[in-house]
Amino acid sequence: MMRRIISLFMLCITVSLSYAQHTDANIFGHVQCDGEHLPFVSIYIKGSNKGTATDLSGHYMLTNLPAGKHILVANSVGYKPVEKEIVVEAGKTIEINFVLEEQIMAIDDIVVTGTKTFKRQTDSPVIVNVMEGKMLEMIQANTLSEGLVFQPGIRMETDCQTCNYTQLRMNGLGGGYSQILINSRPVFSPLTGLYGLEQIPANMIERIEVVRGGASALYGAGAIGGTVNVITRPPDRNAYAVNANTSVINGAASDFILNANASTVSDRRNAGMSIFASHRMRESYNHNNDGFSEMPQLKNNSFGLNAFLLPAPNHKIEFNLSSMYEYRYGGNKEDGPAFLADQSEERVHNVLMGGADYSVNFNNNLSSFAAYVAGQTTDRDHYTGIMPDEGTPEYDEHFKEPPYGITDNKTYLGGIQLNHMLSHFISGSNQFSFGAEYNYDMVDDEIVAYNYHLDQETKNFGSFLQSDWSINRKLSLLTGVRADKHNMVDNLVWSPRISALMKQKQWQFRASWSTGFRAPQAFDADMHIAFAGGGIQRVELAESLKEERSKSISTSINYDYPNEHFILGFTLEGFYTKLTDAFILEENGTDANGNSILEKRNGEGSTVKGVTTEIRANYNRKVQLEAGLTFQNSEHEKAVEWSENSPGIKKYLRTPDEYGYYTLTYNSRLGINAALSGVYTGPMLVPNYGRNELIKSPSFLENNLKVSYQFNWLEKGLAVEMFTGVQNIFNEYQDDFETGKNRDSNYVYGPARPRTVFVGIKLMSL
Repeated sequence: MMRRIISLFMLCITVSLSYAQHTDANIFGHVQCDGEHLPFVSIYIKGSNKGTATDLSGHYMLTNLPAGKHILVANSVGYKPVEKEIVVEAGKTIEINFVLEEQIMAIDDIVVTGTKTFKRQTDSPVIVNVMEGKMLEMIQANTLSEGLVFQPGIRMETDCQTCNYTQLRMNGLGGGYSQILINSRPVFSPLTGLYGLEQIPANMIERIEVVRGGASALYGAGAIGGTVNVITRPPDRNAYAVNANTSVINGAASDFILNANASTVSDRRNAGMSIFASHRMRESYNHNNDGFSEMPQLKNNSFGLNAFLLPAPNHKIEFNLSSMYEYRYGGNKEDGPAFLADQSEERVHNVLMGGADYSVNFNNNLSSFAAYVAGQTTDRDHYTGIMPDEGTPEYDEHFKEPPYGITDNKTYLGGIQLNHMLSHFISGSNQFSFGAEYNYDMVDDEIVAYNYHLDQETKNFGSFLQSDWSINRKLSLLTGVRADKHNMVDNLVWSPRISALMKQKQWQFRASWSTGFRAPQAFDADMHIAFAGGGIQRVELAESLKEERSKSISTSINYDYPNEHFILGFTLEGFYTKLTDAFILEENGTDANGNSILEKRNGEGSTVKGVTTEIRANYNRKVQLEAGLTFQNSEHEKAVEWSENSPGIKKYLRTPDEYGYYTLTYNSRLGINAALSGVYTGPMLVPNYGRNELIKSPSFLENNLKVSYQFNWLEKGLAVEMFTGVQNIFNEYQDDFETGKNRDSNYVYGPARPRTVFVGIKLMSL
């Protein structure tokens, strides 16, 4: 199947290039604001991949454009986009100049995640939240996991005291209910979800787009909670940056990070490449002085690149590749081999991830075709073990066969998508999208000493048809259906979805209904082996496990009031998800080696419902506030017996009824910038298998502060930024961690780190 997709991909390139024509139709001009020329402004033909950017002098040129009527767009971060209707004639060159106005707050960014087509946020029938890479830097978010907490409806959860794996939770649902994309491609496998969110450095990220819920039919039926699309940094100009910072964790452990970025674009703007590199060294941190770490030792090295080529008018080839190495060790006695420790988890990851896209616009830019392939491979060596008491039979067995494991994980996918715009469709216009995608994932994870072996192979062929109907300027209707054939589900699964948008001046009203399913397979949290009461605890899938189905409804109100000096806005969203045959975990005795088993079964069903509120404000492009708060309730219809020795409970475990975030940033034209941010986590029920009881955790409000000063050396085209700050200022951190080698490692909650002081410097081109 993969060979056929790759052959089709190469055939499309060959055929489309053979039809490429040189029209010798050109456009040139300049872009200004307040009488000054603006460099690096994006200039492109709307609805196509034909574009460029202004040079250092604020001038641009587009060559060999297709003849006909087009919309030419000038767009740059911090400025209001401008569109001009133009007529292009073969053999003629015309001059088109632009004058841009600064905008106070970007409330109408161009996004791609909602419909897989370029669309303004305010025109998207589904809510798309955007977090720019610049904001990640302002709030000192060093990794993807640290940045995602500053998005409405999202909570990042640390689930292991020893290894600190993280889990993404959206709208009250666990990590397996959300889809993580890299450059719009689902190469994040269930295994990668365990540690991958912390392995992706922030300097790799251009922006993060988040869609809550599953209203768009273009994404997998498993995207029940929502979709996170991580878009890596593209080459848009000749530039470089080097950033180094060091942190001290609660006065006891150091964390050093070195990042570098560089990009270059050809003089004709028809090719470019950007690269990034990241290095991290973090010492382990022991919070309760028992000799066992609460934060593991980390060693990370990452490298990657993005590249594009415009081989002919309206044709584009994109390529991305990244390599990530991580060493992670938690427990004690980290100076020696892992099997000599009293309790430890050791992980060595080598991850290679990448993809290639080919796209072409034709039919006067009313139609477009895209073909893509992507994949990832992960090699993991790992150890998870407890030193048995000396003098026992298990003690001798431990040295004969320490519980080391090997994991091989591969993910491949390929797909095509065809878009066609009907300019006159009953009323308004309608863009139809059709596509098909094949996704293959294989994970082979084995620990011989524990008689543990997960050999899972999943194959899913999905196709979709979607209609994005702009009925008029005020009303849009997004309808679609997915058909998925999964090798672990007997029948073809149909997932219809619908979403509507109504606009009225500064108001937007949205409503959506969607269906989806999750296959009876092992997801991220199921692959983690935990410590509990002196032994290990692992998840097994019930033999009768079948797919889980979902139905979701969401409604929202969005309002933004722009003024000459400020913008005020809010969003209020309600969500409701009904799960049938919901997956549950219940204790199911022990295996032949005496290890505790949690069995994944189908329950009666469950319901997740709630409200997410967002507020945003910006004054004179200097002070900007964003905040979100979610109130929700998640319950099973029938009580789940999480422990054989305790009564069941309907409420979801490890799920607070309220959580949220805020960011407050200040940008001065004098080069002084400051950012105050925070994350709130409400109380939740956390199981403690060592004590066999449910603990209600306290609430936490983690506050962070960063201050920076930037000096611009204009003569050399160089800028130097110095920064410092404190994360978790008031040391809001769990204070009842389990101690010793027999601790319950999954008994962990709250902020991912205690008070941390950092300082750093950044060198970059202007």
